[in-house]
Amino acid sequence: MRLISLEGNSQKLDGGAMFGNVPKALWSRWMPADELNRIKIACRCLLIQDNQGRNILLETGIGAFFEPKLRERYGVEPERHVLLDSLAEHGLGHEDIDAVILSHLHFDHAGGLLSAWRADKEPELLFPKARFFVSRDHWKRAMNPHPRDRASFLPTLNQQLQDTGRLELVDGQHHPWLGQAFAFEFTEGHTLGLMHTTVGNTVFCADLIPGTAWMHVPVSMGYDRFPERLIDEKREFLKRHQAAGHHLFFTHDPAYATAAIGLDNGRYVPITPETAINQEI
Repeated sequence: MRLISLEGNSQKLDGGAMFGNVPKALWSRWMPADELNRIKIACRCLLIQDNQGRNILLETGIGAFFEPKLRERYGVEPERHVLLDSLAEHGLGHEDIDAVILSHLHFDHAGGLLSAWRADKEPELLFPKARFFVSRDHWKRAMNPHPRDRASFLPTLNQQLQDTGRLELVDGQHHPWLGQAFAFEFTEGHTLGLMHTTVGNTVFCADLIPGTAWMHVPVSMGYDRFPERLIDEKREFLKRHQAAGHHLFFTHDPAYATAAIGLDNGRYVPITPETAINQEI
């Protein structure tokens, strides 16, 4: 199997929201803010080419579906669908993807499922032959969101996924179509049913640990639904995956795609962070 990190569109979000109750005097040392107090974050995906010749994509990033006003609000750059360009660099189109595994359905993780914005046409669902894997608990949340996180979902996307007949709901450690090489675990602190995929020695953190700065256990986001629960989940997640010798894969870190897990005076820290992955396992 081969693991390849892929860049998607980047975005800019409020630094205070991204770092929760961490004071700006501290978080601005980790990530500089612009004049609107926004920090630049990545929307990175992971391509897995398995030993059956299948192309399996972990997430699709934010994509380019936003109309211009919302694109400006969320600082989405550039206008084109960058993930499609990244796939093309490896000789693939979205038509070649056999499965998309989604940690959750917030728009900055699932928006890349949609075509780029056009003034004369509604965004269409891409990946015409892919199966779409979402945790069962998260699907329930996406179909009936709380007012606090309703704006994070794309209701039209839910219907588009259902209409394909290729939606797969996951509620266990493995799924028969993917096989034993793909292992799932679930957390609830960021959103109900957040799904983390482990393949080989790499675990997809999603929004439990968006990047290296969030490896520090007390740090959480203002977007997290249950911050105290997330902190407890993160501590156990890091402890377990460090013991297993796993590397973390970050969706939102602007600089690093992956890092091993170290401890420095009781604090979890990244070891040998890498800007990209392209490796066989």
